[in-house]
Amino acid sequence: MTHWRGAAPSLKYPSMTDHLYSSDVLRLAADIPRLGALDAPDARVRKVARLCGSELELDLRCEDDRIADLALRVKACALGQAAAAVLARHALGATAAEIRAGRDGLKAMLKDGAAPPQGRFAELAALEGARDYPARHQSVLLAFEAALDAIEATSRPQTLTA
Repeated sequence: MTHWRGAAPSLKYPSMTDHLYSSDVLRLAADIPRLGALDAPDARVRKVARLCGSELELDLRCEDDRIADLALRVKACALGQAAAAVLARHALGATAAEIRAGRDGLKAMLKDGAAPPQGRFAELAALEGARDYPARHQSVLLAFEAALDAIEATSRPQTLTA
């Protein structure tokens, strides 16, 4: 009788890491544009995914109700980094409605089994494997949540204190 330690050498069983951390996710996570800080942002937001500890800080500058510039500082798993990369690649020129639609499409893909977002943020399809891992959803959504909070902060009237 033959006893195997693990799978037979000729067989490959997909693991969680194969499914979750695809080559597309790793490619995005390894190439996050717009890292750093803006000198004079209109808004600066820090978000933390409490379940996993991922952190993201986002600086934002808006002009004519569109994102004119942004910068990120990301301390997250590859999934959170990949989502941040997609946001950073495609957010310039976007309106709050477009960022919200990207976030809502991503959330629907993760939580409701919807098709991946289309259009400006179609690269979020790379994160479809995270659907089966609810503990990862907050990290994946972090960049879009931060962007929406920053946009909201830029639209609030500023009060001066003496």
